[in-house]
Amino acid sequence: MKYLLFYEPGQDIATRGAEHMAAHGAWIDEFHERGVLLGVGVLDEDPQSHGALALFITREAAEEFAKDDPFVLTGVVRSWRVVSWKDILDS
Repeated sequence: MKYLLFYEPGQDIATRGAEHMAAHGAWIDEFHERGVLLGVGVLDEDPQSHGALALFITREAAEEFAKDDPFVLTGVVRSWRVVSWKDILDS
């Protein structure tokens, strides 16, 4: 089982996101280096409309990431949720 973290954008994600991108990027790097974050990125080309998602190996890692992510703490991300995902190619 893997876990998808979905982010819903807050208001003016382009401007506010740029202000906090360095801290958010460092947070991404930390979880990737730990081996618990497998992928992350925006959905479609317009994150304001579609948001973003990240793929984790545990629910705990996904929740830990979201709870202290600078984007969440500063309101760049309005809300988040974690959904379990059974990758049939990983059986």
